[in-house]
Amino acid sequence: MVATKRRVHLAKKTGLFIGLLIGAVFAGFPVLWMASSSFKSNTEIFASPPKLITDNFSWDAYTSILTDPTKVRFFINSYVVSLSVTVLTLLIAILAAYAFSRFEFRFKKPLNMIIVSVQGVPPITLLIPYFGLMVTLGLYNTYLGLILTYMVFTLPYAIIMMTGYFNTLPKELDEAARVDGASAMGALWRILVPISIPGIVSVGIYTFMISWNEFLFALTLTRTQDMRTVPIGIQLLMGQNSYEWNQMMAMSILGCIPVLLLFLFFQRFFIGGMTAGAVKN
Repeated sequence: MVATKRRVHLAKKTGLFIGLLIGAVFAGFPVLWMASSSFKSNTEIFASPPKLITDNFSWDAYTSILTDPTKVRFFINSYVVSLSVTVLTLLIAILAAYAFSRFEFRFKKPLNMIIVSVQGVPPITLLIPYFGLMVTLGLYNTYLGLILTYMVFTLPYAIIMMTGYFNTLPKELDEAARVDGASAMGALWRILVPISIPGIVSVGIYTFMISWNEFLFALTLTRTQDMRTVPIGIQLLMGQNSYEWNQMMAMSILGCIPVLLLFLFFQRFFIGGMTAGAVKN
């Protein structure tokens, strides 16, 4: 009986391992092929039979991108827009979430419903209205136009997530700070924010990813090369008569690096339970 249970347990573990391995290969192989193709020439990418490891390893695609001021500008624009959106979104979301979590005020429920409902609006339906609005306000083809537009889509999610996170924190933390003479804002920035780092980092990474990878509005709301972002830069490598496949792959790899680094450096902040024991029972 014991031997049978062990065999069943071993079979389940083996099946789980095989399933995870298949999933990892399915998810990772396209990235591996993209990285491999970035070191090949355009002709070798479509060679038959295909080779994962090239015999003619070359940095030409990366050199062409990093030595071209126009292509480097794509990355600068993406960093400026994405970092600005992330910082502003987190700042506003923290303040709004604190208000929704800790205070009662008029129109609280309607505002909550509006924020949640905005999440259900397909962004593409707002494309033409936003284009007209940005042109009218003189924000077309500007950093500010992109930043404000992206924040419309990142703020609702950020507020919802941060409100939920603040709701998990005991109100005794605020009350203890207020007893010690801290103001409401003091309790927020000195007590709640430091112990909410896991939630803030998660929302920040999500916001950065949305801003970094956004294509449709970046294409519509910018006109000149000096305002284009990385996703548009990749699309521009698709010429009328030829595609620069190796440069497309190289720019895609370079575009993945910021998000990958965010996960590598901040993954420890995803560990929960940082508030355990913060309040005595």
